[in-house]
Amino acid sequence: GLLGVGGSPFSTAALEGVTNVVIEASKGTGSRIDAPDAEKTLVYMNESRSGVVDREDGLPAVYDRVAIQKYWDGRPGELTRRWGEFVRLNVPFLTRVASILLSGGSLANEAGKLSKDARRIMEKLGPTYVKMGQMLSVRPDVLPEEAREELAVLQDSVKPFAAATAREVVEVSLGRPVEEVFSSFSEEPVAAASLAQVHRATLRATGQEVAVKVQRPNIIETVSKDLYVLRRAAEVYQGIMDRFAPQQNTDYVALLNEWAIGFYTELDFKNEAANQVRMKALLEEQGVRDVYIPEVLEDYCSRYLLVTEWIEGRKLSECDPEEVRELVAIGQECFLTQLLQVGFFHCDPHPGNLMKLEDPGKGKLALIDFGLMASLSQQEMDTLVSSIVHLSNRDYAKLTEDFIELDILPADCDKGKVLPLMDKALSPFIKGGGATKYKDEIMKTYEGAGGLQSMTSDFVTVMNDIPFSIPPYFALLGRAVATLEGIALVGNPDYRIVMESYPFVSRRLLSDDRPAFQKALTEILYAKEDRGLKSQRLAVLLNSAQGIVAETDSFVDLDSVPEDAMKTSEQVRFFFSDKASGLRNTLQPEITQAVDLLARQVIRRVATQVEISAPQLPFLPKPGSLPVPFMSFDADKNPQPVLVSLDEATARLAPPLTQDEEIFALSMLDLASLLTGLDVKSLFVEPTLENILGAVQSLVSLDLSGNPLSSTPLLSLLGSQKSNAELRDFVEGILQLEESEQAQAETFLASCLE
Repeated sequence: GLLGVGGSPFSTAALEGVTNVVIEASKGTGSRIDAPDAEKTLVYMNESRSGVVDREDGLPAVYDRVAIQKYWDGRPGELTRRWGEFVRLNVPFLTRVASILLSGGSLANEAGKLSKDARRIMEKLGPTYVKMGQMLSVRPDVLPEEAREELAVLQDSVKPFAAATAREVVEVSLGRPVEEVFSSFSEEPVAAASLAQVHRATLRATGQEVAVKVQRPNIIETVSKDLYVLRRAAEVYQGIMDRFAPQQNTDYVALLNEWAIGFYTELDFKNEAANQVRMKALLEEQGVRDVYIPEVLEDYCSRYLLVTEWIEGRKLSECDPEEVRELVAIGQECFLTQLLQVGFFHCDPHPGNLMKLEDPGKGKLALIDFGLMASLSQQEMDTLVSSIVHLSNRDYAKLTEDFIELDILPADCDKGKVLPLMDKALSPFIKGGGATKYKDEIMKTYEGAGGLQSMTSDFVTVMNDIPFSIPPYFALLGRAVATLEGIALVGNPDYRIVMESYPFVSRRLLSDDRPAFQKALTEILYAKEDRGLKSQRLAVLLNSAQGIVAETDSFVDLDSVPEDAMKTSEQVRFFFSDKASGLRNTLQPEITQAVDLLARQVIRRVATQVEISAPQLPFLPKPGSLPVPFMSFDADKNPQPVLVSLDEATARLAPPLTQDEEIFALSMLDLASLLTGLDVKSLFVEPTLENILGAVQSLVSLDLSGNPLSSTPLLSLLGSQKSNAELRDFVEGILQLEESEQAQAETFLASCLE
């Protein structure tokens, strides 16, 4: 990105060295080329497909390193020839790029010529590289418009294979003539891609309109061969990084392995069918709305053939920016559910795989093409949720711990060096707008702070002193997130993927009582500096869950309630709904403790009021020394009635609150004030017997018909600044609770008072 504006943090010697390493490494075509490894991968492969071998050429259906290695070990000459072709086409291109940089030129000024050369190279190298180019063509934040327009040619440049060939694949797969299965089968494909093409057809048995996805003949051998070549290219790049950035721990070969395994797995349409069926069931189970996944007709599917219901709609790439903006919001919610809630996510949500539906009865957005899916463990999902929370809240200390958990940073990293660089690197990212605006924000960060010299110093520090790494699963996760962000930027150039994710994450924190989420929730709600619960932060979370987020300098402002915040009645209903079950479970022991503390304080203050109100006569003892009945327990824990002084009884029943206990109790009263909209803290500050009895009487006789309430003892107790409307709003919220919410409210309050 920085190179595109004419500047570079690299020295001329470094650039020359990189060029030499590329040329030297490219000469090593005589050594063995190994298959990408698959010991640990997030790519989801249906267990039923394990061990299935392609009946035509002997390659496995889903990725199997040993089987693929065995296949190509018997054909070493083919791999060497393919590597030689790759080198012959790419080294001149890379040399030209290096020459431009060495001469002080700008890649941005040469974008048109370079992108045209790159596109031609991809076309010559075939389907694997065409697919890579197609993926880059939808990234407005990564490539300039001129380059994207050139690579977009790849979207339409894929030539379909002959209809006769498609029919042959269908007949071989089904074991029957096309006419026996379909009453109609389009001669021309309705869509053609680098790996397959789609025909529209009608099932003879049912008359249902279907989409028939037919794989290109012999594509599995071509892709398999290219993945070997790309592994060698990754080894070359690894050599460059090991030579010029030895402190970096990223295993680029492992990153390529993950991408390669996913790409290969896309070629098994039976696996894709299983993925699609599973995703449809999961999203229905999660109650995801407005998103539709076509039905799979599994009886007609094979290794090379996928038959699904026909969907009428327009691809997102054909929609205008306003339509994209609306549909991206729906797609984002769906993707976050996949990524952070079910741990099974679509890795290729590009504009061609998202369609605006014409039938509103099915929803608004259709999701297709489930060839590449990935799965996450619960721990990985928890850590991702935690990292989004910490990133959005600008809590880089906690984010560092998340990065260690995600294997991005080592456990023994120097946090003193990491934290300031995190702020400089990640704060611009939070502001959104993709890579282009990120670059601009980075430049602004260094204006007046040492400029390019300071930036170069930080770059060297990152490269030499901070041993970060990119885990292999980022090859899939990064691809999915980057693709979705690229689409969103078309509809909204200022799109901020992290901040847009915050409402979803807030809902997860409030609804899920998993220990990891309760820990993250506690970190947000409690401020270490004053040892109490911050009710304002709970208000921020409640509103964030509804999509109402207060911000300061593009980050979530945890201490400012949004101006358009929820009404008290809405907060009450939300608090007692299923959406806040995790929050209630987190707060229940805290509220129970607070009730105990407040009861102790009320007892002490009422006892003091009794002493003050009692007549003071010379011949009578002080009220505090008067005997009162009290229940004690002997050594066997049997109750024993005794007489003790009022002061002793008070001390036993209600020991004085420590400073920490008093701070905690006050913070819980702030919470009660937040949920009710009333100044409940007065119950603690002025708990006179008269006020307490008056409050109870007012609650019993509360009239919601609109009669004035300002003269009641309750409002006098709760603060004259509170309006009748606020009190009525709170009570209306209670009365509007549905039957299930009322039951949850009763259970919660009963547990707090046990």
